[in-house]
Amino acid sequence: MRDRNTNGSEDPGRTVGAPLDLNLLRTFLAVYRTGSFTAAARLLGLSQPTVTTQIRALERQLDRELFERRARGVTPAPYADELAARIVQPLDSLAAVAGPAGSAEDGPVEPVHLAGPAELLSRCVLPGLAPLVDQGVRLRVTPGLTEPLLDDLRAGRHDLVIATFRPRGRTLTAVPLNDEEFVLVTSPAWAGRLGAPEHLAAALHGVPLVAYAEDLPIVRRYWRHVFGRRLVRRPALTVPDLNAVKAAVVGGAGFTVLPRYLCAEELASGALVLLHDPDDPPINTGFLVQRPGTSGNPHVTLLRDHLLRAARDW
Repeated sequence: MRDRNTNGSEDPGRTVGAPLDLNLLRTFLAVYRTGSFTAAARLLGLSQPTVTTQIRALERQLDRELFERRARGVTPAPYADELAARIVQPLDSLAAVAGPAGSAEDGPVEPVHLAGPAELLSRCVLPGLAPLVDQGVRLRVTPGLTEPLLDDLRAGRHDLVIATFRPRGRTLTAVPLNDEEFVLVTSPAWAGRLGAPEHLAAALHGVPLVAYAEDLPIVRRYWRHVFGRRLVRRPALTVPDLNAVKAAVVGGAGFTVLPRYLCAEELASGALVLLHDPDDPPINTGFLVQRPGTSGNPHVTLLRDHLLRAARDW
């Protein structure tokens, strides 16, 4: 039946009890997953005003608000979580049957867009991608910081992101990928000058600190976890590239904290010295993140499964 306005006439924009339009549900799911009308429009190949109009039409039909508009994007209202849970499987199954507009039979499979921390990509990921390239998988790899890369993932610019933390909310699917251990290191020259101090944390106040950023996120975390105290000092040298931090410390610039995978060779060769070997070192878990749903590109699944296997040896 149709609702009536206060003057008794029918409201043609709102139909109660009518079957839900699959196109409206598809648009809703895109907005729910990307967290943005603009990103959903880009993903669906529609204009942003069209997406807005469709969401408003669905809200009128359901007589419920689905999204709360924010300064940056939207957040799902409680009913949106319920609706998404009900429709995600059937819509994804339908999309898998229908297939993408351009299938492998019509032309080459699209490249897979992977993003993640520059250091992990260069040291662990890229050296192991040869088997996929041999299989004909085309790859486009982007280094960067986790937060903006996740924003780009929601907007449909990447297929997979290696993140340094689990993303919040339900718009992205994240699975644990690898654990990276942090180690306190310096050059042999500085290690010789330090000797074996009884109180290492205090002794290091006389050694220049090399860091990734001015606020010392990695070093501060190590200090809290291992020494149980807050680190209060300024770095002597900062460079937003952990490989460059490592190079500076190898050259004798001071001490730093690095992921073990990044300096394992230097520790083995003696170019770097491990200053401390705690029983419970700080660990950070990386996550492989993907937009929920079935990708139309089979090579996305190939890359995802390859990374999950390869990460066991990182």
